[in-house]
Amino acid sequence: MALINWGKDHPDYLKYSKHLFQIAFYASILGLLLFIVDFGFDKSQEIQLWYNTYYFVVIGLGILVTGLRYLEHDKEMKRSVLIFDVASIFVTLIILYAHFLGEEAHRHISFLYNDNWVKFAIILTFIREFSEQNISYKRTLLNPAQLFIASFFAIILLGAILLMLPNATYNGLTFLDALFTSTSAVCVTGLIVVDTGTYFTTFGQSIILFLIQAGGIGILTVASFFSYFFKGGASYENQLTLSDMTGSSKLGEVFSTLKRILVITFSIELVAAMLIYISLDKEFFSTFFERSFFSVFHAVSAFCNAGFSTLPNSLFESGIRYNYPFQCIIIAAFVLGGLGFPIVVNIIKYLKYFFLRKLFYIRGKQQTHKPWVLTLNSRITLLTTTTLTIVGTVFFYFNEYDNTLAEHNGFGKWVTALFGAATPRTAGFNSVDMGALDFSTVMMIFLLMWIGASPASTGGGIKTNTFAIATLNFLSLAKGKAKIEIFRREISEISVRRAFAVISLSLLVIGLGIILISVFDGDKKLLDIAFECFSAYSTVGLSLGITADLSAASKFVIIVVMFLGRVSMLTLLIAVFKKVKEKNYKYPVEELTIN
Repeated sequence: MALINWGKDHPDYLKYSKHLFQIAFYASILGLLLFIVDFGFDKSQEIQLWYNTYYFVVIGLGILVTGLRYLEHDKEMKRSVLIFDVASIFVTLIILYAHFLGEEAHRHISFLYNDNWVKFAIILTFIREFSEQNISYKRTLLNPAQLFIASFFAIILLGAILLMLPNATYNGLTFLDALFTSTSAVCVTGLIVVDTGTYFTTFGQSIILFLIQAGGIGILTVASFFSYFFKGGASYENQLTLSDMTGSSKLGEVFSTLKRILVITFSIELVAAMLIYISLDKEFFSTFFERSFFSVFHAVSAFCNAGFSTLPNSLFESGIRYNYPFQCIIIAAFVLGGLGFPIVVNIIKYLKYFFLRKLFYIRGKQQTHKPWVLTLNSRITLLTTTTLTIVGTVFFYFNEYDNTLAEHNGFGKWVTALFGAATPRTAGFNSVDMGALDFSTVMMIFLLMWIGASPASTGGGIKTNTFAIATLNFLSLAKGKAKIEIFRREISEISVRRAFAVISLSLLVIGLGIILISVFDGDKKLLDIAFECFSAYSTVGLSLGITADLSAASKFVIIVVMFLGRVSMLTLLIAVFKKVKEKNYKYPVEELTIN
């Protein structure tokens, strides 16, 4: 009777409900681990039955504690959270109905009578329970740079362990090769030591897909968004840390920035996957699942600028290299991914303003003029990206006309040339034979790889804005100007200093990588080694064919170079060195002899 008379404010009720929430959370974690083990290992039917029983317990706990939260909340829950909870519970109940209520259920909703749907319900439960936890970023313990680096290191290590599971590959994988593949996926590079399509099972390829997505948008971005989504807020310290990591100019815009990143990412990937699916030849795939998985894998890999492909020869595979619509979709996906989230958001904002202004003009009305809707950052990025793409395409077209482009005709030559010019800027796919390229084309690819994509994007390299600032700087010096000016704006001194720090550090890391691999693999050509190191640092993924033949020491060097290229050497230095407080003094200024 005492239990029945408990109210939600009763201390014993609060204590036991809190324990129940904790049990549900830890049970969901164990359920997720079993979910991974379930896919990763072969089991007897008896053990599988125990696994399935535990899954149903976790799902039941999840439904119970979700209901209790609504009983405990005094304030009204957000509509979006309510919709998520109702939808997830509804889907979960249908899955349970399909599994427990016999053949009648199987005939009506037979597609749900599959253990994979139970595992999907486990994922939903884990997301819900994880989002309710109070996660606090302690800036006194880890600064944003350290937290960013630690998150990448953790997901790489986890990925390596998952790729070593027996069911992830057909013939097993050493720890070094698993670590290499995981680093390449998380750092969205695309360099491989074993063929992705033939060496890894569908489960292994799914792990790689997850690692690419996590590395492309950042695992902390996803975790923080779900936490905010369900709670409706976050501590000041958390917001401050996330503002540093997302580059938000205002503290209040942190979670709207996170939302934009996720919406843009998944929207572009979804559209790209659908278009890829339509562009593919049905005869190239035996089942609907194969065609769908191929489409999703390449859409995610393209937008995240990862360069991973399930085809043995990337997009140079017969049946694909002449599929020009497919190549155009891939180009569009990795160019959008390489522009960076702030630029894509700004372009959408500008297009909305432009078309609304045109609409008002047609209707005889006048919309208020807004100056600088397209920011300086966007203008420089778009100008640099367009220039590099056009110049690279024209150079590739004429230089390879009678070489690698000889097998293509008319429109196909231009598409392949565009692909060859755009992919070195961190995309990593290849639609031509890399070993057959002319030496001068390879030199151009070196430059494009080094420049890379744009800031705050899924790509690597020194970034387009860094290259633009360096170019504007020497033009200003040649003209005798003391300031760097463009579009009637002056570039700040700190931006110039950062740009040249990034350039110097990139050359230092790449140069050291080349030296070390030359020592460990002295039989390899210097050109091939240099290409590998530039590709690794800029997270490109193109290779002249030596990756799989490298020694263990050289593979480890490439792993480190890929990691430093993704997190950036400057970020690593910021993480290592203690920030110095500004002092109120100034030394005499002197000029050093340069020329």
